[in-house]
Amino acid sequence: MADETVGVVGAGIVGLATAREIALRRPGTRVVVLEKERAVAVHQTGHNSGVVHAGLYYAPGSLKADLCVRGVSLLREYCQERALPYQEIGKLVVAVREDELGRMENLHERARHNHVPDLRKVSRDEIKEIEPNAGGIAALHSPRTAITDYTAIAQEFAKDVEVCGGEVRPGFPVTSITRVPGGIEVASGQERIKVDRLILCAGLQSDAVARLAQDRTGPRIIPFRGEYMLLKPDRTDLVRGLVYPVPDPRYPFLGVHFTPRVDGSVEVGPNAVLALAREGYTLGRISPKDLLGIAAYPGTWRMAARHWRTGIKEYRGALSRAAFMKDAELYVPGVGVDDVVRGGTGVRAQALDRDGTLVDDFRIHAAGRITAVRNAPSPAATASMAIAEHIVESVYAT
Repeated sequence: MADETVGVVGAGIVGLATAREIALRRPGTRVVVLEKERAVAVHQTGHNSGVVHAGLYYAPGSLKADLCVRGVSLLREYCQERALPYQEIGKLVVAVREDELGRMENLHERARHNHVPDLRKVSRDEIKEIEPNAGGIAALHSPRTAITDYTAIAQEFAKDVEVCGGEVRPGFPVTSITRVPGGIEVASGQERIKVDRLILCAGLQSDAVARLAQDRTGPRIIPFRGEYMLLKPDRTDLVRGLVYPVPDPRYPFLGVHFTPRVDGSVEVGPNAVLALAREGYTLGRISPKDLLGIAAYPGTWRMAARHWRTGIKEYRGALSRAAFMKDAELYVPGVGVDDVVRGGTGVRAQALDRDGTLVDDFRIHAAGRITAVRNAPSPAATASMAIAEHIVESVYAT
């Protein structure tokens, strides 16, 4: 349909990439991005560590695997065209114990199936050549893994939407979504806008906004806060590139790692602690409404029964710098509590099924003229342009 209006709820990087893709592919379509905050990229996008993932971790054939690999090439090209930061500094995924070698080999197989470029296994001596201060007995080296500035990319996407005749409307918290004859009415208090199609990319609020559209009840978003330390400026030379642990396959989190940023700083982290508010960026931030929703969901208690020991360990790291740095010291033995200061935080919108399973893959589905992105954690920023392609192709498939 030509000359229609498409609404996109959420001005994070996925919502803006999707709006941009529609505007470019469907000339004559009016695209309106509705954002509750006063600026774009305020939440997950703006608190992102800036890593452009190469595709090591994701199950072959999954949406994450396919869209991450495609997304890297699109993002690299876009950054080059727009003179945005894109630095291929490389990543080491380091095994520090013998019992991690099998998991590292499984990761290597996944990466091979996902066509991760130039990946290779390296020995203890080769680790030292790449990262002189790193520990470990073996590692995977991904030299093409990069870092960027996702906030700058999101802002550029917003400009593209406007250049194509679209609109990014901040300060529009969606309070109701109603199917009406000939379209969908989206309201923010007394303000209303009618659209022909609606795409929900609401991140931390994705399940709540989906419920406004009478979408299915699951999965539920459970917020996990990730806290970072920062290496002091005179210690940033401890690492040259990204240094990661071999991930625990039971969790969709990657563990405490070292992340150089495009501004020259180096983050250490994050941990993963259950936040008591969807936008709970500090330990003391509590939302009774959000907390009640977390507690009332059966999946929360089933998840807690399986993983309570890990949860206690993560909270210990949140309260103590020494506990936080204990894991980090395994990968860069020269680093200590005196080398870091507390850094920023982010909140991950982690989808959880009723059976207590942490949803790993992206979940995107349609109900009539409404499409909902229900789970888009890392590597969603890396994959944002490919996710946008996938959504637009699905929306206009019929």
